[in-house]
Amino acid sequence: MDTPWADLNGRWIPGAELSLAVDDVGFLLGATVTERLRTFRGQVFRRDEHLARLRHSLEIVGLDAAGITAQVAEAVSEFIERNRSQLPADDDWSILAFATPGISGRGRPTVCVHGHPLQFQLWAPRYEAGLPVVISDVRQIPPQCLPPELKCRSRMHFYLADRQAVAARPGARAILLDEDGFVAEATTANVLIHRAGEGLVSPPKEHVLFGVSLGVVQELATRLDVPFTTRRLTVEEFRSADEVMLTSTSVCLLPIVECDGQPTGTGQPGPIYRRLLTAWSELVRVDIAAQARQCASRRN
Repeated sequence: MDTPWADLNGRWIPGAELSLAVDDVGFLLGATVTERLRTFRGQVFRRDEHLARLRHSLEIVGLDAAGITAQVAEAVSEFIERNRSQLPADDDWSILAFATPGISGRGRPTVCVHGHPLQFQLWAPRYEAGLPVVISDVRQIPPQCLPPELKCRSRMHFYLADRQAVAARPGARAILLDEDGFVAEATTANVLIHRAGEGLVSPPKEHVLFGVSLGVVQELATRLDVPFTTRRLTVEEFRSADEVMLTSTSVCLLPIVECDGQPTGTGQPGPIYRRLLTAWSELVRVDIAAQARQCASRRN
């Protein structure tokens, strides 16, 4: 395929030509507000929820929230149209939007929308095999330092946590604890458990970035009559749960089958996970796991 078109400050250029000035505050300080979206059947999924979260993040950092959100919304739609012919009908996009304060002293923000085909090959086998995770020594950034509801690129702690996890168990994802030692989130994903008699449980919004995908899980749980609650989770509750899952925009939902070298639940994807993934597939009219396997096979 040709390189996808990308929008940089209102100018459409080949994505391969994107660049960020070294004196841009987004590079100098990591002051970058971001949002990742994905498509199903060529249509952006939960576009309004993602844009609302982007606007809130822009408000937190003091950028032109209304103007930049409108600019991103228009660019996301145009990204789909400009790049529509570049993917087979059964494939889908990962679309990224970001904004920075721009080059220090100029007062003009940098705004970009770009994307690439979803990298299904990175996670396609995990729908059936599941994921191993490692509880990391690297802690989540306290809310006094970085508001949990701010979605941004200041994520060195994620990088360090995943390095530690992979060193302990190849292929593992890191689970970060908050400053009080409760389970917070995976790197770039929310986590949830299922316990018989209680239902699905995820950490509360006050302590994590409550993702758009986690909201979808909550909706699907209601449809399936599966209880869903948010509260603080201890490490022991996480390790001993009947089922453990993570959820994020690109993958939707994946089962966690091992934590710190020990099986979670039965060590296999569980029935609640399968019910939720089936319901999500029905919601978007795409067999999520089958699409990932098919597109991953074509990429390989």
